[in-house]
Amino acid sequence: MKKILIANRGEIALRVMRSAKKMGIKTVAIYSEADRNSRHVRFADEAVLVGPAPSSESYLVMDNVINAAIQTGADGIHPGYGFLSENSEFAKKVTKAGITFIGPNTRAIEIMGSKLAAKEAVSDYNIPMVPGIDKAITDVKLAKKIAKEIGFPILIKASAGGGGKGMRVVENLKELPEQMERAISEATSAFGDGSVFIEKYVTSPRHIEIQVLADTHGNIVHLFERECSVQRRHQKVVEEAPSVVLTPEIRKAMGEAAIKVAKACDYVGAGTVEFLLDDDKNFYFLEMNTRLQVEHPVSELITGIDLVEQQIKVARGERLAFTQDDIKITGHALEVRVYAEDPLENFMPSVGTLEVYSTPSGEGVRLDDGYEQGMEIPIYYDPMIAKLITYGSTRSEAIEKMKKAISQYQIEGVATTLPFGKFVCEHDAFISGNFDTHFVKNYYSREQLQVEQKVEEEIAAALALNIYLDNQKQLKVIENEPSNWKANR
Repeated sequence: MKKILIANRGEIALRVMRSAKKMGIKTVAIYSEADRNSRHVRFADEAVLVGPAPSSESYLVMDNVINAAIQTGADGIHPGYGFLSENSEFAKKVTKAGITFIGPNTRAIEIMGSKLAAKEAVSDYNIPMVPGIDKAITDVKLAKKIAKEIGFPILIKASAGGGGKGMRVVENLKELPEQMERAISEATSAFGDGSVFIEKYVTSPRHIEIQVLADTHGNIVHLFERECSVQRRHQKVVEEAPSVVLTPEIRKAMGEAAIKVAKACDYVGAGTVEFLLDDDKNFYFLEMNTRLQVEHPVSELITGIDLVEQQIKVARGERLAFTQDDIKITGHALEVRVYAEDPLENFMPSVGTLEVYSTPSGEGVRLDDGYEQGMEIPIYYDPMIAKLITYGSTRSEAIEKMKKAISQYQIEGVATTLPFGKFVCEHDAFISGNFDTHFVKNYYSREQLQVEQKVEEEIAAALALNIYLDNQKQLKVIENEPSNWKANR
C-alpha cells in the first residue's frame, strides 16, 4: 500500500495522515467547497474536491470518493469515523473498485450495524446481555406486554445507528405509546430504518468499552478498557483509560467477552465493543462499533500502540506483531472533547470564526485538532474542534495536566465545551471515580457553571489589579529635593 485516500475531514483526517506519513505512505485528502482551505487539505500530498459544502453532496457521495481514489492512484481508503465509516455498501464498492478498504469486512459491518443482528450473532458465546427482546417491534400492545414482563423503567432503542438517536427511557406504562412513536420516528429520520426494540433500563450504569484489534490470520487481542460514562444527550464528552472501577478480574472477563464478540462476526481491524456496568459490577454487551473511535488516543497512550498504524498493517495482510501477554497498561490517559457548543445553552452548537485560537502544549499533552486561528466553524458538520488528551503516571497526574491544559487553551469567537471539561475535572464525583452516565443530570447545571466562571473572573480581575499596583510601585520615580546646583557652579 503506497497511497491512501482518507475519506474524511478535520482532525481525524489529519490523525490518519500522520500515521500514514510516518509509515512512508503518501496521502490523499478529499474536501468539500467549505473545506477548501482546511488543514487536512494542506497537509496531504494530494487533494481532490468531492462536492459542495453539505456532506450529503460531498463526503457522503460514495462514487465521488471512490473516483477521487481512482483518479489519484490511491490503493487504500481509510474512512476515519462518521460519514461512510460504518457503511457496508461503501466498503463493498471500494473493494469492487480494486481498492483496499482499511476496516472490517462487510459482513462484520452489517451484523454489528444492527443491534438486533449483533445480539443474535453473540448469543452462542455466553456473553451477558441486558434483559429484553431480540426482535424489532412496532406493535404497542406487544411492547406493553414485554415491558410488564421485564419491569420498568425500560429503554426503547433504534436497531440501526447510535449517538442517542431513536432512544427513549420509559418510566411507566402510560408513557409507552408516545415514547415508542417518537423513537420510531426519530430512528426513521436519522437512519432510514424505524426498527426499535425494548430492553431493561439499567438505572445507574457506567459505559465501559473495550478496544479490540484483529488480523486476517485469526489473531485477536484487546487493548483494555475505556471509561466513557461522562456524556451529554447519550454522547460522550470525557473519556479515560483505564477505568477507575474495574478490578483485574472484571477487566479480564470483559476483555475476553470482547474478543468473543469479535470472533462472532469474523472481525478484522480495529473495533470497539461497548458494555454497560451496573452497580454490582455486572456487565452487559451493548453494541460493537466497527471503526476507529473518537476516543482511541487514550488507549494508544496507555499501551504504546498506534491504532491507525495497526489498521493499515492489518489491511495489508500483516500479522499482529504482539500477543495479549505483550500488552500492558502503563499510566493513565484522559480525553476531553472540545466542541463548538455552548454549555450554558444546553450544549447548543455555536458557529462562527475562531478569532483567537491558542493551543496548549507540554509533556503529557496531546492535541488532535483540525483548526487554526481565523478559520470558521462550518454549520454543515459535527461541531467538534479538537480532542485534548493528557497522560500521566497516575490518574491524578493526568487530571492535573488536563486542568492546566484547559487553562492554556484559548478560544474566542465561538463558545466551547472547555469550561464543562474543567467543571468535570474539578468535580468531587469525577475525582473520586464515583460517577455514572447520569453525571451531567446529577451534577451539572448552567447556574453552577456561571457561578464558577464568575468566581474565576473575580480572581482574575483581582490578580490583574495586584499586578498593576505592583508595577506602579516598581516604576514610580522618587521626586528629588529642589536643587540649585546650577547656581553653585
